[in-house]
Amino acid sequence: MEFDLTDEERAFQEAVRRFGDKVLRPNERRIDSEGRIPKEVLDEMARLGLLAMPVPTEYGGMGASAVLTEIAAEEIGRGDLSMATAVFFLLEAGWGWALSRHGTEDAKREILPPVCQGSTFLGIATTEPTGGSDLARMRTTSRRDGEGFTVRGEKAFLSGVEEARTMGGGHLTLTKSTDSDGFNFLYVPTSAPGNTTQRFQNMGRMGISTGAITYADTKVPARYLLGEEGRGFGYAVEGFTVARTFVSAACVGAAERALEVGLEYIRQRPAFGQPLGKFEGIQFEAVDLYTQIEAVKWQCRRAAWLLDRYTLRGDDSHRSEVAKAVAAVKLTAPPVAFETVKRVMMWFGAAGYTKDVGLELGLRGVMSYMVGAEGGLNVMRMILGRELLGKEFLPYS
Repeated sequence: MEFDLTDEERAFQEAVRRFGDKVLRPNERRIDSEGRIPKEVLDEMARLGLLAMPVPTEYGGMGASAVLTEIAAEEIGRGDLSMATAVFFLLEAGWGWALSRHGTEDAKREILPPVCQGSTFLGIATTEPTGGSDLARMRTTSRRDGEGFTVRGEKAFLSGVEEARTMGGGHLTLTKSTDSDGFNFLYVPTSAPGNTTQRFQNMGRMGISTGAITYADTKVPARYLLGEEGRGFGYAVEGFTVARTFVSAACVGAAERALEVGLEYIRQRPAFGQPLGKFEGIQFEAVDLYTQIEAVKWQCRRAAWLLDRYTLRGDDSHRSEVAKAVAAVKLTAPPVAFETVKRVMMWFGAAGYTKDVGLELGLRGVMSYMVGAEGGLNVMRMILGRELLGKEFLPYS
């Protein structure tokens, strides 16, 4: 593994950082207060090739590596501390890649180009009102119906429900197959007859909606099935492996941004006749935060490198190694980012609790990745426990 970026990767990183500084930062409070990502932001992301980056060029993407996409995710998390833009980015990247890998040719040519242009939305739908990680209790079903499938059930806590409704688009939806013992993974357009949506009110990440979709015998064409019938669970796991890496990178970016804000403050803020940064209680805390961020940053880069070496090439020979690397960084990055934002807010004292400082955006946004988005922390522990000890040590085995 090469630790230094290539000239092309460094130039790309600088371009995305400029985008973050000039476009995202001036808009992050607006994104949070208005509850949407402005069209001009998405248009600029599309112009830079940032939407669904790993999708092959023949379908409108960049054909980017996981490492390059991870670099972009980090810079976007740094640019919009609310994490809303990062969520939009990683959904299109992770699930756009999954569709490009397993979707039919007709579906890829229909769905992916507008996703890459930022004119439609693509998300993931696995969680249900009765649970997210316990797939044995999944109630949403799909059955063969003539030339397609009929979907019935409900998915909840989905990102982009409102965007898919207003912009057009849909979600890759995991369903229990009534025709086999497995699962089907289907692209379901939100506008399909039989679908109804509901928006939830979150505490953070306000710029991208969260909600539910109810499928009342929704008809889905056969061309929207990913891969083979009954094997959808494996495709979904593969997509989550990719998306979780980009989640972690966005958390690294948010943590770096928060620490930069804090370091600038403690250099200048006087207290008892000297800058706050001269007090060991704060200086040592800053050092600890820096070392934790650096550690998880390279942990994340290695996970992306493994994706490029194996997963994105369709090589399953190192599945356990990839699973451990991704679960470990998803377990580590959100808490490190949350703790960094929290500690820096405390350096600011009462001012840190105000919206004027802006750090509360990150505290609310990063929390979503701790409680469940792309898999909660305890789910990552279960994955690691399974890979370290074997399936027989799972609590429900």
